[in-house]
Amino acid sequence: MTKKIATARLIHFLVGLFIACLALAVVLALAVPIGFYGMAMYLSPTLPSTQEIKTANFEMPLQVYSSDDKLIGQYGNRLSLPVTFDEIPEDLTHAFLAAEDASFFQHSGISIKGLGRAVTEVVTDDDSQTGGSTITMQVAKNYFLSPERTLNRKLTELFLARKIEDELSKNEILTLYVNKIYLGEGAYGVRAAAKKYYSKSLENLTIAEMAMLAGLPKAPSKYNPVANPSRALTRRNWIIGRMHELGYITKAQYDEAVNSPVGINLYQEKLDVNMPYLAEMTRATLVERYGEQVMHSGWRVRLTVDSKAQTAAEAAILTGLVAYEHRHGWRGAEANDEPLESFRRYSNMYPAKVTQVNAQSFDATLQSGKNITVNWPGMSWAAKYISADRIGYPPTNASQIVNQNDIIRVIPTANGSWQLSQIPNIQGSLVSLDPETGAVNALVGGFDFNHSKFNRALQGWRQPGSTIKPLVYTAALEKGYRPDSIVSDRPIQVGDWKPKNSDERFLGDITLRRGLYLSRNLVSIRLLQAIGISDVRSLLDEFGLDKEKLPTTLSLALGAGQATPLQMATAYSTFANGGHRIQPYFIEQIYNYKNELLFQANPRQACALCFNEQLETLNKTLIEEHGQSNEGENSTTNEAVTAESQALKSNEENAQNTQINVDVTDASPQSDRLQAPAVQYTVAKQAPRILKPRVAFEMADILRDVVQRGTAVRAKALGRDDIGGKTGTTNEAKDAWFAGFHPTNVTVVWMGFDQPATMGRREYGGVAALPVWMDFMKAQLKDTPNQWVSINNRSKSQKQQQKVIEMTDDGVASEDESTDTSTSLQPVKTQTQQRKPAAPEATEETDNLQAAKSNDSRNNDSAPQNPLSVTPVDEMPPIPE
Repeated sequence: MTKKIATARLIHFLVGLFIACLALAVVLALAVPIGFYGMAMYLSPTLPSTQEIKTANFEMPLQVYSSDDKLIGQYGNRLSLPVTFDEIPEDLTHAFLAAEDASFFQHSGISIKGLGRAVTEVVTDDDSQTGGSTITMQVAKNYFLSPERTLNRKLTELFLARKIEDELSKNEILTLYVNKIYLGEGAYGVRAAAKKYYSKSLENLTIAEMAMLAGLPKAPSKYNPVANPSRALTRRNWIIGRMHELGYITKAQYDEAVNSPVGINLYQEKLDVNMPYLAEMTRATLVERYGEQVMHSGWRVRLTVDSKAQTAAEAAILTGLVAYEHRHGWRGAEANDEPLESFRRYSNMYPAKVTQVNAQSFDATLQSGKNITVNWPGMSWAAKYISADRIGYPPTNASQIVNQNDIIRVIPTANGSWQLSQIPNIQGSLVSLDPETGAVNALVGGFDFNHSKFNRALQGWRQPGSTIKPLVYTAALEKGYRPDSIVSDRPIQVGDWKPKNSDERFLGDITLRRGLYLSRNLVSIRLLQAIGISDVRSLLDEFGLDKEKLPTTLSLALGAGQATPLQMATAYSTFANGGHRIQPYFIEQIYNYKNELLFQANPRQACALCFNEQLETLNKTLIEEHGQSNEGENSTTNEAVTAESQALKSNEENAQNTQINVDVTDASPQSDRLQAPAVQYTVAKQAPRILKPRVAFEMADILRDVVQRGTAVRAKALGRDDIGGKTGTTNEAKDAWFAGFHPTNVTVVWMGFDQPATMGRREYGGVAALPVWMDFMKAQLKDTPNQWVSINNRSKSQKQQQKVIEMTDDGVASEDESTDTSTSLQPVKTQTQQRKPAAPEATEETDNLQAAKSNDSRNNDSAPQNPLSVTPVDEMPPIPE
C-alpha cells in the first residue's frame, strides 16, 4: 500500500514538473519576442535615421600648386572615394560576401549562426578567418556607433541593423558598406583602397587583388599587405578558396588567382618642387577658416607664386646667408665621432664625416655612403670665427680647419666639386609682390623650413631702419615739399638726444632728394619735426604698417618702430604703382577634386580701368592658350603616367618579384593632378589711392637716384635705369634691409639674427641685403622691357580719406560713417584675431581666407580684408562636408 502511494506521488510530481516546464517554455516563448519588442520600443527613439547614411563622405588630400601647376605641398592621408552599386564589380561583391557574410542576401540583418560562431571563437580563442557581425551590422557600427565593446552598444547595433534592413535595400546596404569600411593605409572604402594599394580603378582589379582588399576589414593592420605580406597572402588565398567553394569563380580562375603574387603598387604622390613655407601658409590659412577637415577635402589650391621665381628667391637667400658666413669665419665642426645618420640635411647642405685630413684637402663620407673630397678652394674661406667683427688669420692647412671623424657640412658646386659649409646662425627673408594687384610672386621665410618653421616674412617684427625714410619723406611731399626743397643736415639736439649721421659728417643745407638718396638721418628728423609725428604715423598706417607698433617720438624718422617684410613690400608697392594701396594675397584659385572652380581671387587693382579695358581680349587669349596647352600636354601626361607606372613596377618587382600591367594603373597619383579649365577673369575693382600721382612719381624718382648715385649704387651692376629702392640698417647693424622695386615687381629682403644682435659693424643693408635682392631681381627682370612709374593718373582715381575706426573689445571695427564714405584702410598685420562674421552664418569667424594670423584687416570697401587674404568673386566656397 505504501509502495503504491509513493508511486502515485512520483507520477504526480513528474506530471506537475512537466506542466511547469511546459508553462515556463510557453512564458519564455512569449517573453523573448515581447522582450525583444519592448527593447526595440525602448531603443527606437534613440536610433539615428538611416537617411543620414544615404551617402558617404568624400575624402582626398589637400594639394597645393604653384601658378605654373607644380605640386608644392600635400596634406592629409585619408582617402574616401564613394561609388554607386553599379560601379562595384560583381567579383568584388563576391569577394566581400565570401570573406564577411556569405548569407547576406538571405538574412534580415542579424545572423544567429554568425553570432554563435563569434561566441565560439571567443570562448575557444580560435583565430578563425570569419567574423560574427553581418555586413548590415558593420554598416550600423561604422556609420553610427563607437568601437567600444559594451552590451548596450551591441544591442544598439543589433536593433539598428534591423532598422537598416527595414528601410534600405540590400544593394544600398552593400554600397554603404564598401564605401565606409576602413581598409588600412588611410583608405576608406574599396575605391580608395584600390587606388592606395594598386593605383587602379575598381574595374581593373584582378580577382586576387579584390580578394586581398576583401581580407582587410577583419583586421586592417594585421592583414595589411604592405606591413604583413605573408599573413595578407594567407588570408587572401583563404578568401579565394571560399569564392570557389561558393561557386563564385571557376577552378581556372581559382588557380590563376591563388598563384598570383601580392603585387602591391602603392599610391605614392611626390612633390614636383618642395616649397614648405608657402605650402604651410596655405594649409594654415584654410584650416583657420574651415577647420582640420579641409585637409581631407580633395581641394586643389593654386597660388600666385611661380615655382621658378620661388626657386630663385630661395637660392638668393641661401647664397646671401652663405656669403655672410664666409665673411665671418668658421665656427668649427658640428660634432666629432657621432653617428652620421643622426644629422639631417638642410637646404643643399649635406652632413658628412671626415675620414682623412690631407695638407690641402680632406676626404669625407656622405650619408648615402658616397666618398667625396673637398679641395683647398672649397675651404680656404674658413678662417676662425672670433666675433661678429673679427676673424682669425687665413688658414694654410686643412688640419687647421677639420679633424678626422668631424661631422661637417658640404655643398655641391656648379662645377661638380664640393665646398665646406656650416649651418647659418643668421637668418633672412624675402617677399616679392606684384605692385598692380598685390599677388605674391615669391616668399621665403628663412634659411630652411625644416631647420626653423618660423616664417620671418610674415611674422618677423623688426626695426625697418632707413627703409622707413621714404615713407616719412612722402608725408613731406604730400604736405607741399618738393624734391628740390632745401633741408638742413646740420647737428641737432632734442633734449639729451644728439642724433648723428652714419658717417658722423654734416653736409649743411641740402636738397630733400639728396638727403634721401644719401640716407641722411638729420634731414629725416627735421622733416618729421616739420610735418608732425601724428600725421606721419597716420600715413604709415595707410601704407600698411601697424600704427600701434610705431613710436610717437622723433626716432620714428630713423626706423625705430617695428614692421614685417610683408608690410614693407606692401608700402613700397605704392611707389611702384603710382600711389595706390594694394592688398597682398597669395591664393589665386581653389578647385575641387573634379577640377571644378570653387574660388577665383579678384584683387583690387592699382589700375582697374587698364585691366578692364583689356579683359575681353585677355580672357579670349587664356582660352586659346589653354587649348594649345592641353594638346601639347596630353602626350606628355600619358608618357608621365606610363613612366610613373613603370618606375613603380620596377621597384615592386625588385621588392616582391611581382608583375604589374602599366596599362591598368589608371588611378595613379598622376591621374589625380590638377587639370584646371581655362582661367577667366571678371571685372576688377579699383584699389584705393593714398598718394597723389605726382607725389608717387617724385618719390619713385628719388628712390631711383638711390640706385644711380646713393647707398644702393651697387645695384647699377644690373644694367638697368628703371629700378629704385632704399637700403636700411639699424643700430649696431642688428637688421639689414633692402626694399627695391621695378614697376612690375616689388621685392624686400631682410637679414639678421632671430635674437637681435650685431651682425658686424660693416654689415650694412647695401652689403648684406642688397646682393640678395640683386640675385633675385636679375632673373625676374630678364627680358622685361625698360619702363618706369607714370606721373599720369592712369586709373582716373581720387585720393581716399581714411575712416575713423574704433576697435571694440571683441576686435570688431566700428566705423564712423559720418566722417567719410570712401574706402578705409587698415595696416597689414600678421597676428591672430577672432572676428564676428560679416554674413549671418554663425559658424564663420572670418570673411576671407588668411595666409597668416592677423590682428587687424584692411578694409578697401565695406567688407574687411585680412593680410595676405584672397578676395572672392562672389563668395567663398562652402565648408567641406
